[in-house]
Amino acid sequence: MIALDTTDRLILRELCRDATQSASVIGRSLGLSQPAVWRRIRRLWDNGVIKGQRLELDQERLGFGVTVFLGVKLATKGRVSLDDFERAVSAIPEVQTVEHILGLYDYRLRVVARDIADFERVLRRRIMTLPGVGDVEANVLLSEERRPGPIG
Repeated sequence: MIALDTTDRLILRELCRDATQSASVIGRSLGLSQPAVWRRIRRLWDNGVIKGQRLELDQERLGFGVTVFLGVKLATKGRVSLDDFERAVSAIPEVQTVEHILGLYDYRLRVVARDIADFERVLRRRIMTLPGVGDVEANVLLSEERRPGPIG
């Protein structure tokens, strides 16, 4: 963990809001020079504080109007390795995230589909046929608000 000062946190907040901003744009909004902002951003990258940038797509405009969170409990943990399950489920294009969790279920999956009928097809033909899958619980996403989370 590296020490972050107020300026580092302000830069991170700006990048969380819009990661495509240039160092000069961020500098103007914070009253800093472009080189000063660039040095700080480079240090945050080099120290692993910033891990990457993501492109956020509008799933609905792409034709995927349904998002479902699946809780998956493996029925045969001893016979099927977690790595094998993760590799197999990650190969399904509709599965956006695979999270190994602690609790009632072993995994939480974020699955997108064109509609409920399409989701049922993905569930029955792809997910339920994976080795080791036991109990599954589905929760359909109604709305979502994203927040960047705490910064220091």
